[in-house]
Amino acid sequence: MPIRGNLARNLRRLVSSHASVAAVCRGLNMNRTQFERYLQGKSMPNRATAKLICDYFRIDEDELYRAPEAPADAGLSPIHQILYENMVRGPSPAIASGTYFTYFAVPDRPDLVMRSVTFVRREAERVTFRRVTRWAEGHRQGGARVPGWHYGVAISRLNWIYFAGINRRQTREPSVMAVQWAPFSEPVLIGNAFVLTGSGPACVSVIMRQAVGGLSLRQTLRMCQPVSLDDPLLDRLVVSLVRERNS
Repeated sequence: MPIRGNLARNLRRLVSSHASVAAVCRGLNMNRTQFERYLQGKSMPNRATAKLICDYFRIDEDELYRAPEAPADAGLSPIHQILYENMVRGPSPAIASGTYFTYFAVPDRPDLVMRSVTFVRREAERVTFRRVTRWAEGHRQGGARVPGWHYGVAISRLNWIYFAGINRRQTREPSVMAVQWAPFSEPVLIGNAFVLTGSGPACVSVIMRQAVGGLSLRQTLRMCQPVSLDDPLLDRLVVSLVRERNS
């Protein structure tokens, strides 16, 4: 496949894990018409623009241009095929596309909550997600200490929504989160997740709420950080639920 075709397919795959093409263009501060030409394989970015795109998606330049990999289910044995289909083609969860703030309890730090952002995307009966986490406490100059860029699928089982994926950055550890809609008047998902800590995987409580208001993608990503439960700007329902679950 010509390199323009590789670029187009890789870009479409990367964009599919984001809220929308428009959101990506805003995050890149790029003209949408020009970006659409890359998506359609009609044009190639110059070196500076390619670097901008790679930095945004957190990928190497080689990944932007290389031939797309074969489908994940190619050549699977029958039992593996069944497992794969159950994972990615299970019952569609009752969750809308959109941006969700995802709050994780921090082991040994009951005064903090880790705020991530999860981008949920529905395509017919299939639901995929991308979750961004930036643990940067004490590392203001050095950047995130434990960055998470988890990509995966969401399925529904017995009123639970399972988010299963893998971190595409650094450790490549698997990601598993199970939540369900809480019986409140306000929509909120609560449950548990396995997260990676310095001493290994740990099970922590997790809360998800859909983002509201006119936040830009850049503003949303900037909010991915540890937050004190005493922060007056933190969602009061989240604070109440975290303290209740910590008690």
